[in-house]
Amino acid sequence: MDRALEEIEFLALSANRVAVLETLREHPCTRRELAERTDASQPTLGRVLRDLTERHWVTHDGERYTTTATGEMVAAEFTDLRETLETELRLREVMAWLPTDTMTFDLRRLRDATITRPSQTRPDAPVQRALELLWDANEVRIFSHAFNGRSLDVLQRRIADHEGRFEGVFSPAAVEALADDAPLRRQLQDLLAADDAEVRLYDGSIPVAVTLADDVVHLMLRDEGGLLRAGIDTDDEAAVAWARETHAAYWEHATPLDLDALD
Repeated sequence: MDRALEEIEFLALSANRVAVLETLREHPCTRRELAERTDASQPTLGRVLRDLTERHWVTHDGERYTTTATGEMVAAEFTDLRETLETELRLREVMAWLPTDTMTFDLRRLRDATITRPSQTRPDAPVQRALELLWDANEVRIFSHAFNGRSLDVLQRRIADHEGRFEGVFSPAAVEALADDAPLRRQLQDLLAADDAEVRLYDGSIPVAVTLADDVVHLMLRDEGGLLRAGIDTDDEAAVAWARETHAAYWEHATPLDLDALD
């Protein structure tokens, strides 16, 4: 086996080694402090410290243990690797439907994202999550290939009550579906008549369904057949910046919606 892989295995096979190395990376500790912070027994701690010291990852000044320069480097890289794999494990269940071709930010930014999946008792859970974000937001931006009636209802009510601002960019097909339904068309007309709302049409493909509610990005994830599979949202700064920039790009090349022109 490659020696580097052997060292990775050495760390990965012992949660105590990882805990000690990461703890010492944060600040020097006495052996007693290490035991308290890692919950490792004294015999285990003795073996771990001996192994790490032999690799020159940890040093001892007679009172406290601390990481060496190489120990700090190994701890940092291993922590990054573990966080990457933790993120991958969380995203694995929805990875097939994530629009990664259009997402220009690092996927590791989704490490703490909220993933909402349909269930037998809550088949519309992803939609409900999106609606919750809409109700709570002061400023909403959307760029999407779809615009469902429930979202329209929430937006129209909030704008009518002067509780926020809305800027939406949609594909023509998304708006045509609403315009063909008389009650939804009236709601859409009311929304367009408001001073704090504007809807534009983008003459082209919008391959994603993204809502930016204040500083939270929500993506609706569907499979190739259009079946709703999940929703994912995050307040990560990089993801929010991506959503703002992408919305602005669609917005710039879109035209104000004229319902009469759709007929």
